[in-house]
Formats: sequence, structure tokens, C-alpha cells
Amino acid sequence: MRIVEKDGRFLLQGVHCFHLAHTLECGQSFRWQLCEDGFWEGIAAGHFCRVRQEKTVLIFTHTTRRQILDFWIPYFCLDEDYAALCRDFRTDPALARAIRFAPGIRLLRQEPWETLCTFIISQNNHIPRIRGIVGRLCDLFGSRTAPGPAAFPDPKELSGLQVEDLAPLRCGFRAKYLLDAAQKVSCGAIDFAQLSQMSAEEARQTLCGIYGVGPKVADCVLLYGLHKTQVIPMDVWMKRVMAAQYPAGLPEKFAPYGGIAQQYLFHYARHHASKP
Repeated sequence: MRIVEKDGRFLLQGVHCFHLAHTLECGQSFRWQLCEDGFWEGIAAGHFCRVRQEKTVLIFTHTTRRQILDFWIPYFCLDEDYAALCRDFRTDPALARAIRFAPGIRLLRQEPWETLCTFIISQNNHIPRIRGIVGRLCDLFGSRTAPGPAAFPDPKELSGLQVEDLAPLRCGFRAKYLLDAAQKVSCGAIDFAQLSQMSAEEARQTLCGIYGVGPKVADCVLLYGLHKTQVIPMDVWMKRVMAAQYPAGLPEKFAPYGGIAQQYLFHYARHHASKP
């Protein structure tokens, strides 16, 4: 890949095995919006950009060459060899079918605190409502960037609040879960740097010490926030897929990348509800 600057935009050329829309719409992130001009607008870990894909080129605005190299390429996981990974996945019939449907999905490297909160909000919820709650949370308590939407609020900002302070979010029972998470992160009881060094099982148990966080939310944090690619979050869709296609579990050779495999399978299952 190489970056070319043209007319005030940065063109990241030579991007293969990547589909921007499929990656942003497959249920792993909730802060990207598709604009009328075809650009996706989003903010991640305090970094704002607008980005559009034209075949093998990503066109960036409102960012810098250095941020593309240091942040956006790793964020979109463009520094990993998905072509080789998908060649291996295609040896499995169910995965081959899922990859044919959406071959360009990549696992985003997200900020773990934001990931924790957004997947707490995702419990018993649907994507449009999740996006709305997350947007209101940022608008009310996040710092404003220029340009772009508000950044995700710092845990210390939320840790001193009361449940009633979150009433404008309309997030229901999840408010008390968010506050407990903020308090545990801000006081250091949950340390993401330490979690990244733990085994998946140990990190899962630690995250489940947060009020309202169960194994599924914990596994989403491990996969999407800490990039533990062996972790497979199990929601209703994946339980159906595993029961129908992998009653004995994913093939062992895919174990180190089971979380990436599930992203293809999950996306396919949601769009083919009668044929998991």
C-alpha cells in the first residue's frame, strides 16, 4: 500500500481483501455514519476522519498522512494478511459460503473502554437503537472534536454520575451497568493493559466482575477491544451457526483466528436467517 496526496485528500492505494461498508456494518462498531456523498464519517479513540472506498483505494479526508499510517491502517486491520487467512478459511464449506457473501470484512481494532460500553449497551438491543444510545452518550458527556462528532466519554467523566444522570440516554437497565464499568475502570480495578497480557479465560473472568457483564459481552471486549482473535463471542446467531455447522466446534486449525471466522459467519447468518 502507498499513500498519495491529491486535491487535499489522501489516497491509500493497493488495499485488497477489504470492503469498507461490510466492515462497518457487520455489528462490531456503532459510531460510523454513511453520508450522502458516499463517505463514511466516524471517530475512534479520539481520531476523526471521513473515508470512502473506490475499488482498491481508500480516500481519506480530515486526517493526516501520519494518522493514516499510525492509526487508521491498524484500526482497519489493513496491516494483516487477510488474503492468506481467507484462503485457509475457504477450505471449510460454511466459511467459504460466508466469505463469498461478504469477502471484505475485517476485524476492527477498537479502543477497549469504548468497546466495553458499546457492548454493554448492545445487550437485548438492536443496532439502530444501540447507535442512538451511543450517540447520545457521547453528545452529553464526551469532549467535542473539531470537526466531527463528540469523542467517547472518559470513564472518569462517567464514574461520578448517578443513574438518573443517564436518563436522557434512554438506555434502561443498562445505565447501572455503564456506571459500574466506569467506576471499575477509573479506579484501576479493570486495567485493559493488564487484561491484554492475561489468558482469554482469566481476562474473561475479570471482565465478568463488572455488574451486568456476562461472558458474551466480555468476549466482545476481548475480541474487538483487545484483539484476542481466538475468542468467539456467542450470541443467538452464533449459537445457531455452531449448532448447525460446527456441533463439535470450529476446526482446530482455525482456533487462533476463531473470532475472525465468527465475524464472517455472524454476518452471513444475520442476512440468511433461514440458512445459518
